[in-house]
Amino acid sequence: MYGYTSVLIMGEAKRRKNLGIPPREKNKDINLPELDKKAIQQKVRSTIYKYPIIPFLFYVAVIVVLIGVLFYVFKSLNLA
Repeated sequence: MYGYTSVLIMGEAKRRKNLGIPPREKNKDINLPELDKKAIQQKVRSTIYKYPIIPFLFYVAVIVVLIGVLFYVFKSLNLA
């Protein structure tokens, strides 16, 4: 019984060694995408200049969420 459970728990490296298979090759070229901060800043700025109401909508949304959270807290604690 204990021999069978060790087969179930055995890792891939040990299993490959027991089967006589060579170790798995590791992939060393991980190409992460390059971020161009200047281009991203330019896109954000051009969008904000194109639609200047976006920051105000964002601030209003944040204030509404904060008021909702305060209302929920006061209601749940029965402070009102």
